[in-house]
Amino acid sequence: MAEARDDRYDVVVVGAGAAGLACASDLGAAGLRVRLLEAEDTVGGRIRTDRVAGFTADRGFQVFNTCYPQVRRRFELPALFLRPFTPGVLVHTDSGRLRLADPTRRPRDGVGLLTGGRVKPRDVLAFGALSARALLAPASRMRARPDVSTGRALADAGFSEEFVETFFRPFLSGVFLEDSLETSARFFHLVWRSMLRGTLCLPRDGIGAVPAQLASGLAPGVVRTSSPVSGLTPGGVVLDGGELRARAVVVAAGAGAAARLLPGLPPAEGRTVTTLYHAAERSPLPEPTLLVDARRRFLNSCVLTEVQPGYSADGRALVSTSVLGAPGPAEEAAVVSALAEAYGTDTGTWEPVHRVTVRGALPAMRPPLPLTRTSRLAPGRYVCGDHRATGSLQGALASGARAAREVLADLTAAGAG
Repeated sequence: MAEARDDRYDVVVVGAGAAGLACASDLGAAGLRVRLLEAEDTVGGRIRTDRVAGFTADRGFQVFNTCYPQVRRRFELPALFLRPFTPGVLVHTDSGRLRLADPTRRPRDGVGLLTGGRVKPRDVLAFGALSARALLAPASRMRARPDVSTGRALADAGFSEEFVETFFRPFLSGVFLEDSLETSARFFHLVWRSMLRGTLCLPRDGIGAVPAQLASGLAPGVVRTSSPVSGLTPGGVVLDGGELRARAVVVAAGAGAAARLLPGLPPAEGRTVTTLYHAAERSPLPEPTLLVDARRRFLNSCVLTEVQPGYSADGRALVSTSVLGAPGPAEEAAVVSALAEAYGTDTGTWEPVHRVTVRGALPAMRPPLPLTRTSRLAPGRYVCGDHRATGSLQGALASGARAAREVLADLTAAGAG
């Protein structure tokens, strides 16, 4: 149904991902007349959940961190029915599995590393020191440090090359969606801090429940889905039904769509990831723990039904495995073979359930990385999203909140003038 052409909003927000939802929420709370347009059939952007053959499969492997300031501000956590992952990770190596846990929550595991001979004492001590600084140092100090690559920062922190290759590179490849450790150390330190301070969880109904809760807090009629915007005009946006007029337009779409709508916007390089979902008759790992591969044949794997049993309707285990890029059939078969070795089980009987490739899943975040950027592009034109901040839910929400503040300031100043 077309919008009335003589209808004018204060603000039109294009894109109902996390950034757009946060922006629309704050603008609406300030009393502005807002319309939030989404091209897809539901809200969430990249934070979506599919229902496939009785399984709950998120659009790529995703986790929900309870520590983020924007999360604490915006969400009613009990309503998400969260269940946690183990505070640690298992690394599959040629000599067996290595368990690395949060030393502040599982100090015995840290002692076990030191006494078991699998990890050098210098690495155990460096691991503890890194974690202590992340917990105790003010976040402002981390932001103020000269920025270098994560690889350089880990070497400077005293970690051996062997430990970096065994643990940090395979683990962080799944966090940053790149395996060169070229991501900003400034971002790495903030991520490490959030992991230690928060709890990594999954909602009962899939990660899509997160944007759904944000959308439920908006006034009725604010969100309009299945409404792609084909362009911007001096006075609003262009839809299939004509022009929708507004005093200001905020483009909260992904980096690629934002660049198409806003010529001249600096391009943002994105990372691509593919997640494979398999059903197994029995769980290959009876604990809610992330498994990574020291040989980096896959980014990470997890038995999702160990975290949220309801992700399977028939009692089978649902295994999620992510890899960089978009693998072909031969590469996918090699991944399944690597999973057999990593889990120590026969994966030949596993049933492929779902496969999803997310292009631009995260922005590339090389140093020096600005942790936030203004949303203002031109009079009445704004942009927000994780590509304007950091590749995280916190980054997307904070960018949307900043856009709302800047829009409000500008419209207030224009009204006063």
